[in-house]
Amino acid sequence: MALDWGFEFLKGLERLFLNPLFYYLFIVAAIMGISRVKRERKQFHARVKNAYYELRQLLPLGLGIGLILSVVTIGAGLVIPIETVILAALFTLFWSLTTNFRFLSPVYTVGLAFFATLFILSKKWSLPLIESHTPEWNQSILPPIAALLGILIIAEGILIFRNGRKGTSPKLVKGKRGMRVGVHEVKRLWMLPLFLIIPGEALQAPFEWWPVFSIGGQTYSIVLVPFAIGYYQQIQGRLPVLAVKQAGKNVIKFGAVLTCLSIAGYWYPPASIVIAAVAIIGRELLSMRQRMNEDNLPFYFSQRNQGVMILGVIPDSPAEKMGLDVGEVVSKVNGVMITDEESFYEAMQKNRAHCKLEVFDVNDQVRFVQRALYEGDHYQLGILFVQDEKLWDDEAMVFVPSHHNKSF
Repeated sequence: MALDWGFEFLKGLERLFLNPLFYYLFIVAAIMGISRVKRERKQFHARVKNAYYELRQLLPLGLGIGLILSVVTIGAGLVIPIETVILAALFTLFWSLTTNFRFLSPVYTVGLAFFATLFILSKKWSLPLIESHTPEWNQSILPPIAALLGILIIAEGILIFRNGRKGTSPKLVKGKRGMRVGVHEVKRLWMLPLFLIIPGEALQAPFEWWPVFSIGGQTYSIVLVPFAIGYYQQIQGRLPVLAVKQAGKNVIKFGAVLTCLSIAGYWYPPASIVIAAVAIIGRELLSMRQRMNEDNLPFYFSQRNQGVMILGVIPDSPAEKMGLDVGEVVSKVNGVMITDEESFYEAMQKNRAHCKLEVFDVNDQVRFVQRALYEGDHYQLGILFVQDEKLWDDEAMVFVPSHHNKSF
């Protein structure tokens, strides 16, 4: 019997993705990728990652984290009203239309859904076209939602820490003195599928296979809900990897504190309202503190008097195969001291078949890298610099046809 139920459950997962939010998040991620590629091409005449990069980041890590956290939510018996699930999806749709992806943090979707659920249920209203099986309104409905919010914030922090630091996008901006400087931008969207316990049999009629169980005379369904988690950060004063990892750690700690505090709601339900408010305010304060810290730091990716700073490295390029990395400074090319992008490519012309670089790494340690250059290699080695205001004549530096970089 258990084996049969398990097979039915696995078969049912395929049908689960009838949820329109699932498909919508794929569309949003695709638009994000296309927009990033257009910006990178406009500024650098090359793209760092292809337009499918955001799509590839959308689900894999979130799927694993979601399965682990599903064990927690079901094991803890968190019963979430269907109203909260629908309202969270509506807030997700609304915030995504603003294109400000930091508002897709769970505090702005599930957190606001918490207060909207509190208002709707206390007024005994119902959502259109929804057959709610939420029990008669009482304060005991609130603590599970507050606990879910804390768990989702922990998941947000893990996603930022593990995935946000990968594939950051270089960007050129105007510095405080009007000079062109480099920054790195993290704009990411993840999907977190999470199993939730929902009151009632709302899914039972069209989905006869869906597992339904009863406790104390109340019927419940288990639903796999795709939550969206978005993140945005612009990094100017540190290495992107270090800055994003620190931001992820801060969010994980914040979520852990909120999850522990949410337990108090089971003894005193009104405390859940305070916890949800603290979640929204606290997450906003974390974002403000992060931005203020960045604004107070000097620009890390700026033009140097000696050498050129690597702002970005194109995947599968000669630069990546030479082991060059973001934040390193190239001081010599083929034995020639360089001071800017123009002198870099002039030195490259001295030997079109071979390239030898003297590089200072992020720890200010000097190292030498070299590589033979072949026909078909990227004529710029695949390095993105903080460019001068004027555009250099590409034709003077072309080793291979310029259409080499035109694909998405």
